[in-house]
Amino acid sequence: MPQVKIFAGSASQYLAEKIAAAYGTKLGDLELLRFSDGEMAPHFNESVRGAEVFLVQSTFPPSDNLMELMLMVDAAKRASAHKVIVVMPYYGYARQDRKDKPRVSIGSKVVANAIQSCGADRLMTCDLHAGQIQGFFDIPVDHLDGSAIFVPYLRSLNLGSDLIFASPDVGGVVRTRAFAKNFGAEMVVCDKHRKRANEIASMQVIGDVEGMDVVLVDDMVDTAGTITQAAKLLKEKGAKTVRAIATHPVLSGPAYERIENSVLEELVVSDTIPLRQDCSKIKVLSFSELFARAINNVVTHESISSLFI
Repeated sequence: MPQVKIFAGSASQYLAEKIAAAYGTKLGDLELLRFSDGEMAPHFNESVRGAEVFLVQSTFPPSDNLMELMLMVDAAKRASAHKVIVVMPYYGYARQDRKDKPRVSIGSKVVANAIQSCGADRLMTCDLHAGQIQGFFDIPVDHLDGSAIFVPYLRSLNLGSDLIFASPDVGGVVRTRAFAKNFGAEMVVCDKHRKRANEIASMQVIGDVEGMDVVLVDDMVDTAGTITQAAKLLKEKGAKTVRAIATHPVLSGPAYERIENSVLEELVVSDTIPLRQDCSKIKVLSFSELFARAINNVVTHESISSLFI
């Protein structure tokens, strides 16, 4: 069996170290050289010849993170790695998954083309904004389900029969319904209308939340406008408590301030993206064990779906 080596890009060093530890190995020795103009040159300080190389790097902004990952893939292929598997906990540009208006790009397809063109043999990611992004690849894609981490946490809260799940928009209904089904609970939808990106014009709740403990479910939180406005509306409609879970804490602009000042009991996120500052209402769960188990199952040719709830 080929040797397994796990390396980290500079954006995901913190997570890769935990993944390697959970897998039972040390993180590989990779050095990122930088020219004075910012140009990057990753260099493996150990042999990867014949090894199954796992490269851990989320591609949140800046775009250097994606470029660094592409150079890492190319370096591993040119160093005669047996297989190069990209582990991308957060898949950047995933919100650009279709042409929703004329004369726009499909950013997630561009990213898929870039990763494949460098020679990656496989992609492992988690909670894509749109599941159909898997179809942009002609290589195997392991799409991990974050509910494997979030569901046990929610069960530990013992919210009981008053638990109900809410989708902050129509696009998240499938994701929210999966959570509701797992708990045998009902769900409601917050229907929002946008004037432009990151700006909500109006929102209304479809369903009854009177006296209920509501859990909002989303794949990411960016400026936190949607999640905090939905929480406020749910409380106005009679919800007893409102908390939210979101896999990827993008948290840009006024997000931290909005969350801190919101009616949310807590916002539960993962460590696919590092937090830039502390917030008393944000709780971080680690996906390192999930990715470590997935890496093991890829290496041993076992089922990935067995890791799902």
